[in-house]
Amino acid sequence: MANLPKHILVIRLSAMGDVAMSVPVLRAFTEQHPSVKVTVLTRGFFAPFFRDLDNVSVYAANLKAEHKGVLGLYKLSKELRRLGIDAVADLHNVLRSSILKVFFFGIKTVQIDKGRTEKKALVSGENFQQLKTTHQRYIDVFETFGFKIDVSNPYFPKKSSLNKKTQALLGSDSIKQIGIAPFAAHEGKMYPLDGMEGVIEALSKDYKVVLFGGGQKEIAILNELETSFGNVVSVAGKLSLDEELDLISNLEVMLSMDSGNAHIAAMLGIKVVTVWGVTHPFAGFAPFNQPTDYALLADRNQFPQIPTSVYGNKYPENYKEASRSIPPEAIIEKIKSIV
Repeated sequence: MANLPKHILVIRLSAMGDVAMSVPVLRAFTEQHPSVKVTVLTRGFFAPFFRDLDNVSVYAANLKAEHKGVLGLYKLSKELRRLGIDAVADLHNVLRSSILKVFFFGIKTVQIDKGRTEKKALVSGENFQQLKTTHQRYIDVFETFGFKIDVSNPYFPKKSSLNKKTQALLGSDSIKQIGIAPFAAHEGKMYPLDGMEGVIEALSKDYKVVLFGGGQKEIAILNELETSFGNVVSVAGKLSLDEELDLISNLEVMLSMDSGNAHIAAMLGIKVVTVWGVTHPFAGFAPFNQPTDYALLADRNQFPQIPTSVYGNKYPENYKEASRSIPPEAIIEKIKSIV
């Protein structure tokens, strides 16, 4: 078909998990449509996510400096036009990407349908059912251009070899490694830390537990957990994103909240067990290609308003620890059954 785009600009500036969710879709797209070039406009920090994708290059947006404000976005549009793009796939659909698209007049643009109406019905309790996944919403954008994408039989990159620095952090024993990322952007999405401590202690008896996180407060907590138990290593703040991706690709399983680390592990083909508090997989943010029983859910008999919001940023005060209704034993057993 002569009228199909040959070079697509994909816009997805943030957040980490949403950017990671685009990777399996783009991997399938580039495999199934190898003649089409893709440029991903995102934050430079996220560039390593796309490192193993053929025909995909990353253009880093610097939204705090030269690409700041309307004039900065105009400058950015001129830079991007010079690359010879002939279509724009907006997987973000926020004010900033909408302003940027205005400057691409003459180029076909399609933006994601975020399904705001059905998400509102879900969190209000009007309609408690599985909504379209974010991955499918991304696919729909490409299908609007005329490209079919099949993600039913995905392939993933091979395990990466670990550099000396990472090997030194992990130690030389050859026991199986489990990743745990206990934090999330909002407290209502997190498993209570005292409960997570029990999970870490139990798993560290049989496996090497590798802790992931970021930010000074999280790093301090994870370092404390590392010193509390044997076979526990915190890599928070000690590795580059590239090195973290290499390490995650070697895990047996990742235990994560409804947060970015779940999607990073999933995009690498790692098994992911997720713990859900005030959010719910029905909103469409379950990690890619994982069985539904890998998602451990708070008890809706006790907390009937779940999901209280799509992103976990709003919830009644007494819902803050909703995920405590998931027994630690259930998490431990699920992980052991997978490993």
